[in-house]
Amino acid sequence: MHFNQTNHHKRNILVVDDTPDNLRLLSAMLTAQGFEVRKALNGKMALTACQMVLPDVILLDINMPDMDGYQVCQQLKADEKTSEVPVIFISALDDVVDKVKAFDVGGVDYIAKPFHGAEVVLRIENQINLRLLQVKLQEKNFLLQQALDNLKAAQVQQIQNEKMVALGQLVAGLAHEINNPISFIYGNLQYAGQYVQDLVNMIEVYQQEYPKPTPKIQQIANNIDLNFIVKDLQNLIGAMYRGSDRIREIVLALQHFSRHDEAEIKSVNIHEDIENTLVMLQHRLREVADRPAIVVVKDYGNLPLVTCYASELNQVFMHLLNNAIDAIEERVENQSYAPDSRLPTPQIRIHTEVTLNMVKIAIADNGLGIEESLRSRLFDPFFTTKPVGKGSGLGLSISHQIIVQKHRGNITCTSSVGQGAEFAIEIPIEQPEPCVNYS
Repeated sequence: MHFNQTNHHKRNILVVDDTPDNLRLLSAMLTAQGFEVRKALNGKMALTACQMVLPDVILLDINMPDMDGYQVCQQLKADEKTSEVPVIFISALDDVVDKVKAFDVGGVDYIAKPFHGAEVVLRIENQINLRLLQVKLQEKNFLLQQALDNLKAAQVQQIQNEKMVALGQLVAGLAHEINNPISFIYGNLQYAGQYVQDLVNMIEVYQQEYPKPTPKIQQIANNIDLNFIVKDLQNLIGAMYRGSDRIREIVLALQHFSRHDEAEIKSVNIHEDIENTLVMLQHRLREVADRPAIVVVKDYGNLPLVTCYASELNQVFMHLLNNAIDAIEERVENQSYAPDSRLPTPQIRIHTEVTLNMVKIAIADNGLGIEESLRSRLFDPFFTTKPVGKGSGLGLSISHQIIVQKHRGNITCTSSVGQGAEFAIEIPIEQPEPCVNYS
């Protein structure tokens, strides 16, 4: 009864027994059945042999000096490299307690001496076949997990694509609607300012020509504080100029951020995109009741134009900056429970530089930081460190896809608990060729 060599190589059997006669008998019998047999006289030799060449099955005697079979099996199961190798115990002891202990330490079968050759071979073949089935099952499970991960990634991207299309349309529409009236206001402010100045000049001429106004005119001038109005009118016009100009800047930032009509790759100024994103987040950076304004420190290097998918890179900047603000706010919230401790000035630092043929953008905060045990999962879909209801777990996963898959770059996180976190992204200055859109 020869074992069917389905994988076209001899199955490796390690026989461990302190009795040479038993070793010779088992070796001769198994070799005749087509197995490749190695022999070990004690537990130490067996462990060394397993590290050199991983056996398919181990026949292990229980009663051995120095290290018995139970101890050998425990060490084999404790080592990741050898933990999956089937161990068949062979012993002259046929007590139920011995058999139970053999299975407790990780054995898969038990053969009592004296043994029959056909029985030993059959049990070895059964274990090898079981192991083959386990391996196949593991491979299928791996493929299923891979398919599930791909499905999750596709779902994440589909959600993000739909969200960003809707957001892009909304932002572009708002920018267009705001742009028309603000352009009208901004364009007419110059004329309004000139008209007001003409009226002020006319009043001044009246005052010169009629230095003694009637009591009624004098009363009205006092009631409205004419002198203050004349002096403050130019300040008001200037403030309206600055306000409308600021609105125009925000509209431009909205248009740049959405880049609704720019789905393809193009060369952009990274610093402009960061600035546009900061404009979008001004409402979150300002001082609020429970914390001072968040200081944004810009440590910009001398960057060339970068070839990238601009609208999607803006998404990454938005995710990372929003996360930095969230981390700072979480630290402020925790601070309320320990009012005696000193809270550092809330700060986000943005650093950019060129590294070889890559551009690096690092965004660091001085929030609570991220525990090491969590950092390996940060970019997993739907994983979040934020409280329930405050995070979807999609932002960093989407950022990872955009940077790594679409731009062929990398994104990393370094953090110390209590010292804040830094997310660094690197993307090539020039994309070798247009990347396939994974959406």
